[in-house]
Parts: sequence; C-alpha cells; structure tokens
Amino acid sequence: MTTNVGLQIPAGLTFENWENTGRRLSGIVNSSSWWLGDWMIYGKDHYCDRYERGIRAVGLRYQTLRNYAWVSRRFVIERRRATLSFQHHAEVASLSLPEQDHWLDQCETHEWSTKQLRKAVRLAQENEIDGEDQGAEPTQRLAVPTDHMRRWHSAASHAGIDLDEWVVVTLDSAAEEILAG
Repeated sequence: MTTNVGLQIPAGLTFENWENTGRRLSGIVNSSSWWLGDWMIYGKDHYCDRYERGIRAVGLRYQTLRNYAWVSRRFVIERRRATLSFQHHAEVASLSLPEQDHWLDQCETHEWSTKQLRKAVRLAQENEIDGEDQGAEPTQRLAVPTDHMRRWHSAASHAGIDLDEWVVVTLDSAAEEILAG
C-alpha cells in the first residue's frame, strides 16, 4: 500500500516479490523524469500564459524541471533507451545525435553505470583534444536556453565585443577568480 509519505509492505512478503517491487519502484523513479520533462515541454508549447503557475503547483525546483525538459527535448521518445536510465541519457544529451547513439550503445553493450559512462566520455574527449593539431582550437557545443543567449548577447554588445569573445573572457575571469580563492 502506497501513500504520499511511504510504502507499507505486507508481513511475509517473499524475497522475490520484494525484489520485483524494488525493480518496479526504480522504474517509476526513472520514468518520472521523462514524464516530467515531456509534461514541461507540452506545457510550454500549449499553455505559455499559464505555464509558470503550473510549474509552481508541482512543487519541484524549476531548474530540476528545466533539466528534465532539456534532456527530453534532446531525445525524442523513439530514441530513448528503456534499458538505460534517464541519467544515462542526461550524461550524453549535450553531444551530437551520432555521439549520443554511440555512447548509449556502449552502455547497453557493456552494462555501464552512469559513472562509467561519464568517465569514458571524458577520457574520449580528453584524447580527442590531446590528439588535435596544435594550431586547431577545440570546439565545445553547449545547449543554452534562449533567454540566456539573449542576455549574453546584450552583455557582449554592451561590452563592445562579439559573443564568442565575451564568453571566453567571462569564463576565463570566473576561472581565475575561483582558482585564486
């Protein structure tokens, strides 16, 4: 019996039933991230005037919901792997579609945890950068919400420099400040 605050497990539950229940609960947790992401996308597309009110009613942090929606947008339902967690998908969501597929294939083949996936992607990216022509600049793609891009363009314009230069200057400044502290 479930309630909003707990799960009451009947006395005498067999190990097999207890294990199956755990598997189902884990599936619900994983699926709920996709469900909330899809719910956010639908709300933004259909109820833009009441969208924020709906989000507040859910009671979860806005950034959490935005992250769910971002990953859900990056993986249409047909590309989502039922054998892998939402978090596996989130780990590769910023990559190109072929790269996403490659890494998710690797996860399925080798039964990687999200930690193993993160490490493999990081190592591949480091090797890619190490192996590049010394004169070539490494390229990093970021998925950035539109409102952030507008703000950054405005700040760059205000500073009298182009956006690329502004981003590099701003990130370098932030890195120096953090590393000096």
